Amino acid sequence: MGESNLDRFGHLVREARSRRRFNEEAPVTREQLAALVDIARAVPSGANRQPLRYRLVSDAAEREAVFAELMWAGALPDWNGPEPGERPGAYIVVCDAGGGATTAVDEGIAAEVILLGATAAGLTGCMLHAFNKAAVARVLTLPDDLRPLMVIALGAPAETVVLEPLAASPDGSTNYWRDAEGVHHVPKRSLEDVLI
Repeated sequence: MGESNLDRFGHLVREARSRRRFNEEAPVTREQLAALVDIARAVPSGANRQPLRYRLVSDAAEREAVFAELMWAGALPDWNGPEPGERPGAYIVVCDAGGGATTAVDEGIAAEVILLGATAAGLTGCMLHAFNKAAVARVLTLPDDLRPLMVIALGAPAETVVLEPLAASPDGSTNYWRDAEGVHHVPKRSLEDVLI
C-alpha cells in the first residue's frame, strides 16, 4: 500500500527541524521569502486580528547586521553560532503590530507554516526568540509601532539533524547535542509519554 497524505505530511513535519548551519553559498531569494509569507498570512488568526507583519532580510549587509544580534543555541553554551560559510542566506523577522492577547498563538502558527513551507521548498530554518530586539528594530529601521517577536533564519541545509528517543539523551534531559561528527541530535518524548 502506498504512502498516505498523512504519512507524507508527517515526514515533512519531521524534516522541518531547527537547523543552525546553512550552505551560505546557496541563495535564498526575496521571491522565496515573499512566497513563504504569502502562505503564512492565510493561516488562522485569533479573532481574525492578523497582527503580524514580516520584514524580509536578504541583502548581505542587513543579514550581517541581524546575525550580530542573534543568540543561537541555549543547549550548546560553547557554540556562538554558525561560522562564515554556514550562516543563513536570509531571515524573516516576525513583528507585532499590536494585535492583542492571541498574538503569541498567531506567531507560533505562522512561524511553523513558514518553516514547513521552507522545508517543502528544499530550504531549512531556525526560529529564534533569543535576540536583541531593540538592536534588530534599529538596524532594520522598523517603524516604532512594530515590535520584533521572532527572527526566522533560512537557508539551504548544511547540517544533519536526527530525532532520538529521550532515553538516548546523554544526560537524560530534553537538551539537544552534537556528536563528534557534528550531527545534531534532538531527543523526543515517545507517543506513550505524551498521551494522557
